[in-house]
Amino acid sequence: MSKTTNRDTALHEASVEARLTRLLEAPFLSRVVPYLPPETLHQLIRTRGLDACGELVTSATPAQLTSLLDLDLWRHAQPGRDEQFDVERFGEWLEVLVDAGDAVAARTVAALDPDLVVVGLCRYVRVLDLGIFEPVAQSDDESIDRGEAMREGDSIHAGDAPVNDPGGGGLECELGGYVVRARRADAWDAIVALLTALAAGHQPYFQRVMQGCRGLSDSRPEIDGLDDLLRAPEQHLHDVASERERRRSLQGYATPADARAFLQMARQPKQTPSAVPGPAPVSGNPIVAAYFRAADEAPESPEADERSPGPMPGSPALPSAAPESLDAVIELLTEAGVMPERPRALLEAADADPQAARLTHLRRLMAYVHDTDETAFFARSRELAFLANALLAGCSVQSRPFTPQEASDAAASICNLGFEYWLSRSPSAASPSVLPDTLLMDHDLITAFEAGWSMLYRDVSLFAAEQLISMLPKVQCVDRDIRRQLVALRRTLVEQRDKGTPWRARDAAEVLATLDMTAWISVLGLLDECPVLPAALTAVLERRTTTVSATAFDFISTAAQIGDVRIFMRKLPDLLSQ
Repeated sequence: MSKTTNRDTALHEASVEARLTRLLEAPFLSRVVPYLPPETLHQLIRTRGLDACGELVTSATPAQLTSLLDLDLWRHAQPGRDEQFDVERFGEWLEVLVDAGDAVAARTVAALDPDLVVVGLCRYVRVLDLGIFEPVAQSDDESIDRGEAMREGDSIHAGDAPVNDPGGGGLECELGGYVVRARRADAWDAIVALLTALAAGHQPYFQRVMQGCRGLSDSRPEIDGLDDLLRAPEQHLHDVASERERRRSLQGYATPADARAFLQMARQPKQTPSAVPGPAPVSGNPIVAAYFRAADEAPESPEADERSPGPMPGSPALPSAAPESLDAVIELLTEAGVMPERPRALLEAADADPQAARLTHLRRLMAYVHDTDETAFFARSRELAFLANALLAGCSVQSRPFTPQEASDAAASICNLGFEYWLSRSPSAASPSVLPDTLLMDHDLITAFEAGWSMLYRDVSLFAAEQLISMLPKVQCVDRDIRRQLVALRRTLVEQRDKGTPWRARDAAEVLATLDMTAWISVLGLLDECPVLPAALTAVLERRTTTVSATAFDFISTAAQIGDVRIFMRKLPDLLSQ
């Protein structure tokens, strides 16, 4: 790339950045925000920072804000695992809202599910009835010291750490007949300001939140060994997480638990009842059936249409955004890369995209359905969306989460691989067009994905693990410490192979990097939870000596690529012994 092109690119990026900054400070922003998808708002917050998006947040509708918090307040502890509530992020949200004004913060929070607010607040404060600290008549006529009463109360209240935690700094206040005491000092001022504003302007909501926090500040249940129930705060958090999963399911998202279960079931080999190997018309996976049944039965509600939302309770009605203003904003957001990523169309020209060009079977079959049966094309498109969501929620690639576009590409590639699997098992395998154009008229893509996913697991991930197990004792190495690590790697591979999770041997495989970096990168890609073809592996097969990206890869979509995997594994002992 020339210096002139680099300069032009830098100037363009600076222009977009400046316009995006002006947009967030524009007075008409409140009229545009209600027409934007929550995913766009979330991407803006991630790009610009929550502190810079206070006006954007307070202009969102209740439905938008609920979806936005569903996206922003939960974090993956590990890729493909259940998401965890982010306590620190909740505190950041409270501080940003209060910075916009106490009344604005109270109005915004009062539109949220009070159970979610209780889950966040009870991690920061304890709420107790003021009456329990009032002095009572004593036989020795001595009054009870308030601080001592607090300390006595601390000894019986729930908490993972001692409740009388110096992290709270001894901060407390009386508010609306309650004693509010800090569990942790951060966000204390914002919480007090918010609760005071709620008490003044949203009394019913204030009482619901305070009573909820008080209930979670009660003493521990007696331990009698007769049950193993979640304590109240954990149960409340579980209920809030379940409600979030329900909302996201109605929006088309797959829950991590369902996604993991579907992918695990899909790895198992399928037995076709027919004497001739081939695809079943419809997948019998119960998770898929439940997903689409719930989607079909989802009730129509105002929350489902976030393009024509109502204003926040208690806020003035927002005038309609001018179409030209909205179009200009969307154009700017698209240019800045903060609009939701859309899956690449399967029917578009693939000349410039080698990954799409390899999807020959899927593109041909989808094109036929697109041209002949609108209902079937819609059903197949929904199935592709489900598969991408399942990978996004329940799987990892290169030991990290998928991006939305990667999940879409992977789902399409694995379906195409499933078609190749059926071709290889057909009596007419010599014919390149054995799969009829009408296949997707009465067969679903879930079945194709299951065939391809099982093939990836068996012929790539498990195959690579088996080959490593057999070849590692033969690797020639003079370093005693490396030989010891190779023995440990082989032991780990045997253990994880027997468990059916060879990708969990990734950390132990790091010893291969000391022998050959490209071999190590290639092995990690093949062992992965979603096996891929690293660019390093392709470079080895093509004997290229140019620089290769350690993170670049292709999704496996053809039998020829699996053939490349087998060729590479035959070369691997020589690479490691050099």
